[in-house]
Amino acid sequence: MVKFNEDTRVKIPSILHLVRLGYEYLSLKNAIWDKDSNIFTDIFKESIQKINRDNKNLDIKKLQNEILELVDYEDMGKAFYERLLSDSNIKIIDFENFSNNSFHVVTELTYKNDDEEFRPDITLLINGIPLIFLEVKKPNNEKGILAERDRIYKRFSNKKFRKFFNLTQLMIFSNNMEYDDTAIEPLEGAFYATPAPKPQFNYFREEEKLNIAQILKDEDDELETYVLKDLNYHVIKGNKEFQTNKSYNTPTNRLCTSLFEKNRLAFLLRYAIAYVKTKDGFEKHIMRYPQFFATKAISAKLDDGLKKGIIWHTQGSGKTALAFYNVKYLTDYYQSKNVIPKFYFIVDRIDLLEQAQDEFTSRGLKVHIINSRDEFAKDIKKTTAIHNDMGKLEITVVNIQRFEDDPTVIETKDYDISIQRVFFLDEVHRSYKPTGKFLVNLMKADEKAIKIGLTGTPLLGDKYNSRSLFGDYIHKYYYNKSIADGYTLRLIREEIETSYKIQLQKTLEELEIQKGDLKSKDVFAHHSFVEPMLDYIINDFEKARLLLGDNTIGGMVICNSSEQAKMMFDIFQDKFAQKEHINNLDYSTETQTGSEYKNKKKENNKVKTAALILHDVETKQERKQKILDFKEGRIDFLFVFNMLLTGFDAKRLKKLYLGRVIKEHGLLQALTRVNRTYKNFRYGYVVDFADITKEFDATNKAYFEELQNELGDEMEYYSSLFKSKEEILHEIGEIREVLFNYDTIDAENFRKQIDQIDDIKKMQDLKRVLSNTKELYNMIKLFGHEEMLEQLDFPKLSLLYKEVSNHLNILHQREVLLKGDESSNLLNIALEDIIFKFTKLSEEELVLADELKDTLRKARESLENNFDKNDPEFITLKEELERLFKGKNLNEVTQDEMNQNISVLKKIHKKITQLNSENEQLRDKYQRDTKYARIHKRLYEKGTITKKQTQLFSALEAVKARLDEKVLNNSAILKNEKFFMIETEPIIDEEFEDNNKIELNEDSFNYINHLVVNEYLNEYNGVVNW
Repeated sequence: MVKFNEDTRVKIPSILHLVRLGYEYLSLKNAIWDKDSNIFTDIFKESIQKINRDNKNLDIKKLQNEILELVDYEDMGKAFYERLLSDSNIKIIDFENFSNNSFHVVTELTYKNDDEEFRPDITLLINGIPLIFLEVKKPNNEKGILAERDRIYKRFSNKKFRKFFNLTQLMIFSNNMEYDDTAIEPLEGAFYATPAPKPQFNYFREEEKLNIAQILKDEDDELETYVLKDLNYHVIKGNKEFQTNKSYNTPTNRLCTSLFEKNRLAFLLRYAIAYVKTKDGFEKHIMRYPQFFATKAISAKLDDGLKKGIIWHTQGSGKTALAFYNVKYLTDYYQSKNVIPKFYFIVDRIDLLEQAQDEFTSRGLKVHIINSRDEFAKDIKKTTAIHNDMGKLEITVVNIQRFEDDPTVIETKDYDISIQRVFFLDEVHRSYKPTGKFLVNLMKADEKAIKIGLTGTPLLGDKYNSRSLFGDYIHKYYYNKSIADGYTLRLIREEIETSYKIQLQKTLEELEIQKGDLKSKDVFAHHSFVEPMLDYIINDFEKARLLLGDNTIGGMVICNSSEQAKMMFDIFQDKFAQKEHINNLDYSTETQTGSEYKNKKKENNKVKTAALILHDVETKQERKQKILDFKEGRIDFLFVFNMLLTGFDAKRLKKLYLGRVIKEHGLLQALTRVNRTYKNFRYGYVVDFADITKEFDATNKAYFEELQNELGDEMEYYSSLFKSKEEILHEIGEIREVLFNYDTIDAENFRKQIDQIDDIKKMQDLKRVLSNTKELYNMIKLFGHEEMLEQLDFPKLSLLYKEVSNHLNILHQREVLLKGDESSNLLNIALEDIIFKFTKLSEEELVLADELKDTLRKARESLENNFDKNDPEFITLKEELERLFKGKNLNEVTQDEMNQNISVLKKIHKKITQLNSENEQLRDKYQRDTKYARIHKRLYEKGTITKKQTQLFSALEAVKARLDEKVLNNSAILKNEKFFMIETEPIIDEEFEDNNKIELNEDSFNYINHLVVNEYLNEYNGVVNW
């Protein structure tokens, strides 16, 4: 049998590709390395000496001990990474002359600490240090890339592997398949990541036309033979599939080229990794591919002498992070020209300044703040590049919101030619009006300054053209790409219910009658209007938490006015807030009692806390703390007017309530507050009170126009058991016909073709056709038609059959993922609603509620695990459970009633568990054949065929043996139901009446025959007919 596995299909071809990229293959058979760190000591020593030739005080053993000490820190490898980049004293990597380093590739290098170990498929060594590893799987592997993701999660949580992960800078995970842009989670593709507790699996889509002939060395046949022999796979050298998988254009090899071409790798190691400080320590991030290509595009534009341009990266794609990465890169870019860069990040609101300050500080930049025109004027006239004495990378964040509209232009002609100012202007689709003095000042202050505009939305509107002010697009990354790459979510707009609309309309009419001169803003802020609106919002959001199965999500209301926001917050505090969150509230008989508050704490989906975020409410620090509390889940809801509509990132914000129409860019900005990825959510949700359809359509049309400007646009049935030579030839012809459009010579190309098929039925048909080839092969051999063996490549078709089966498994897995959310949501409603309505529980009774929920879950799972859904006992138990749900009235649940519910559920669970156990015992008697276990039960239940189960078993066991043999020899008999029924009749007659003395009347005989035929046909066709 041809070897066709993970090693031959992906790992070895990838190793050979890496060799062509300039990595020397190193056999582990004679290599020497330090098992504690996996540093290859001889290579390390030789390489360090080579790149530090001028250093007369080399102590390589001391350096290796220093590395071992650094990688043992609990800092995600931060200290080691900083030392890796350092060129002071002894260099670990020569970044100035990167090709001066040594590059090796090894396979199955064991990462071991005591009794814990794992072995990445491929490891890349730079100067003998294992800085990169690759985990590769064959296409259509079970669970796809999810399997690798789960494994890496477990490995990273194991502290015994800490030093290995601290050494590692880059990881690749691939099953050598093309990306599925519609997947909820990564099942297929080649992904890259940097070590983290739960690493982000990043897509990489090459944007440049690489000169492959220049990048790759010629294939070395002698070296290939050596590698294959070293890995005991020399027999595959001439295989067509192996040759196909060596192509530079496979998904794994493409990603290796994109990341590990030496210039690319030098850039990634030096500039594409960031340590972000959080409340729990450090996170390690790596550039997303659009940030990488945007940085390269900026560099190219600067090389061309351009001074301005715009980066259009959709909301949620990390524009602040992009600015940080460019501070790192452009610092070295200019210093190589003996120029010191000075970086500015321009925002137009205080909340954006605070967010930018936090983002940059968390990434290790020293941040200087400018809040006024005078401060800006002083800074522009300074000839020093940094404000700190430590030499740390620095950025100045400028808030232009409070700049006075002073006609005096800041201007200096005393340029310091050793300083290059670089302005990153955030959200350039707004605020920078040509008539505004800030823009004039910015342009005149330093005419040689670099000005890079950042926007998350296209440059819409006709008031002025930002592109004429800031230049053309430098780089673009659209919303649809961001969704496909898993960085942002799609949005769903929900209209409010008709009944609620009617209620609001009546309220408005009443208010107008009472106070005809009331302004619309005042009407919308009136208690009579706001209270039912808030009731609707809270009820809707709590339902959303229930339906989506997640009580950690947060919500935000964009109010019609600041007055409406204040009124809504006041009513919330009065009606919904927890007692400890209320200050100076009057607990009258109309308010909720302490007992009710206590009950609400036990209802996880309830909205209990909220914050009002307005510029004139509370201090800046207090607002900042409440925003942080919301992000970290301590506050459920935000009420806002103009603040937090742009630049506010909170992953848990998944439902937005729009109380007013927002125009153009502002609308897109506001809507995308809920598009950040969070857990396994597929969508962000927008509830539309203001009817934004008209404005959204107009904005969407303008967006589309801007994009346009940038982009331009089964086989025949047989009724005889044995086939003649002519019939076999005919069936061979039919197989050829079905396979005409597939590459049956090269199994790898065939696999790529079927990977494009998402239709399960089509794949089942293809699998059935290929399964017939085994049957044909046996017939040809049986009847001596040896010449027919040349008509089809039967061994190859057997290989193709396996690939079809694998892909079909992936499709089923994908279907499970897609349907999993829906089924679990229904379960969430069924289970959580019971807890949701417990309003009279004491603290002790909460245990009962949890017990009820847990017992219900066990009962449901046991019912799902039953393989005989037509069993009358099963149906009775299922109906009893449904009756308990349908008949529930749990608004006033007493302890006795809860105990009764638990008691009923426990009985149901016990019965279904016992029934499942009996089913399993019966299935074991039939050699785990579920079909015959069900047939046995239906016949025994009938009661008129035989009273002896042993007699029934004896007859069915014999029927099974004879029919299974028939089907095994010729599965085509299952294609024709009437023919198969004719075949089963004499077997049933003989085994029941003749051999086991079970007398059958005509009805009983037909009933048995019908049951048997149906079970076989359902199994053959993949039908679950329960």
